[in-house]
Amino acid sequence: MSTAQLKASKRTELGTRKVKHLRQAGKMPAVLYGHGKEAIALTIEQHDIELALQHGERVLEVDIDGDTQNVMIKDVQYDHLGDHVLHIDLTRVNLDERVEVTVPIVLVGTPEGAKAGGVLRQVTAEVNLEVSVRHMPEDFKLIVSEMQLDDRKTLAELELSEGAKLLDDPQTLICDVSELAEEVEAEAIEGEEQAEPEVIGEKPAEDEEETK
Repeated sequence: MSTAQLKASKRTELGTRKVKHLRQAGKMPAVLYGHGKEAIALTIEQHDIELALQHGERVLEVDIDGDTQNVMIKDVQYDHLGDHVLHIDLTRVNLDERVEVTVPIVLVGTPEGAKAGGVLRQVTAEVNLEVSVRHMPEDFKLIVSEMQLDDRKTLAELELSEGAKLLDDPQTLICDVSELAEEVEAEAIEGEEQAEPEVIGEKPAEDEEETK
């Protein structure tokens, strides 16, 4: 687990106008709460928090006017375009406490089956875990380069970090390699045409019987 280090300061001036001035200065508002302590309004550098989010950081080491605390990102509010962070909620954490988190699954490589005309399909892109903050993974990288046609991988094949507990069904499908649907359908139609049964003892038409 990597921990990004940020600096913040307590924010005493509240209100929409003050927040607008903050953003114009390249800063943004945040709130820190949790562990039975009072909530604190903070000011954080906009660039620093956005960089941490881009790198997938979950746990931050925040220096608040000289007081360093470990925190987790709890909620992020973006602008209507989704480009910039408007506000962020942080919660205090102990690195040894257990938390429930959702971790992304990243597929790595090109399957052998794809080179043979198959298609890699990812069905599940994230997994839910219970794990200590200290051992919380940023993501799971799943190697798929050796997968052949009709191979599949499930959550049971993920290498969990120390003490992590899987909260989802281990048999949940992550990905598989299969033939293109169009090819399968074409083969099925071709098979039906070739297997068209011959009619034995077909009853003659009524007009044929009358001419006899």
